[in-house]
Amino acid sequence: MSWKSFPKVELHLHLEGAADPAFIRELAVEKSVDTRKIFDKSGAYKYDSFNEFLAVYEAATLALKSPEDFKRLTQSVLENLAEHNVVYAETFVSPDFCGGRDVGAWREYLEAMQEAHVEGVTLKGIVTCIRHFGPDKARETARCAVETAGDWIVGFGMGGAEDVGAAGDFSRAFDMAREAGLRLTSHAGEWGGAQSIWDTLEDLKVERIGHGVQAIDDSKLVDYLAETGIVLEVNPGSNIALGVYANLAQHPIVKLRDAGVKVTVSTDDPPFFHTTMTKEFERLEQVFGWGVDDFKLLNETALEAAFCDAGTKDLIAKRLEIV
Repeated sequence: MSWKSFPKVELHLHLEGAADPAFIRELAVEKSVDTRKIFDKSGAYKYDSFNEFLAVYEAATLALKSPEDFKRLTQSVLENLAEHNVVYAETFVSPDFCGGRDVGAWREYLEAMQEAHVEGVTLKGIVTCIRHFGPDKARETARCAVETAGDWIVGFGMGGAEDVGAAGDFSRAFDMAREAGLRLTSHAGEWGGAQSIWDTLEDLKVERIGHGVQAIDDSKLVDYLAETGIVLEVNPGSNIALGVYANLAQHPIVKLRDAGVKVTVSTDDPPFFHTTMTKEFERLEQVFGWGVDDFKLLNETALEAAFCDAGTKDLIAKRLEIV
């Protein structure tokens, strides 16, 4: 069956990574930015490895040059979410791509993003530093987060290449965000193994882990995640597209869930990985036999783990009551 009309909650979505190729090509023409090398002959994003994916991702952002561009991007993302009945989403957004981490410029970009609107979809932002840009820039990014924490900016996180530096190198940035009342998440255990999750939990003291699937290789870590309620933002389609796992049948999401780990499902960078939330649900049904009760549990787990306030959670819970 199609799960398109089923209401959904998504916690792991990169704003820039959700830009459709056609949208970036159109902007690139307007801005006279040469992005031809980042697309294949069919017009899709082109990469052969995770590092190439990062390079293409960052090249695509070169077409996003102004607050108005980010308003248009956010509007496009909201419309795509609505198409798949995602009623609530949290999006990672990087001041690195919005004014070069200058707080004044960041405010202008942030204001423009919040002008985008689609009825029935609530979007919140998680300011995200980029690991391979280094800890100094991460602290600048954290300053942007601290200065704009509030109703729309609800969290702070870190993405990028897990093999650059140690988690502890970024502890000051996370301390700054925590002191400002922001909730914390970080990518780990996508490529860095189970140890990267241990390090992230110990040094950054996050309450959610982006990806985290390699926890399955450490039974003590699986038990710890289950006992503490640390939530994993799992992105099956992304993991398959990038080669973390060869296919969905080999993906550990079911083993993690059955061990008591709280898992959610998201798309990560959907046009890069040729996925949608609808496709994620359909594949989980096809491969693992998941049905309505499983997807209700996913929504409940995601809503509980969401970084928004209680009033917003009540609103989203009402949108989910139709199932």
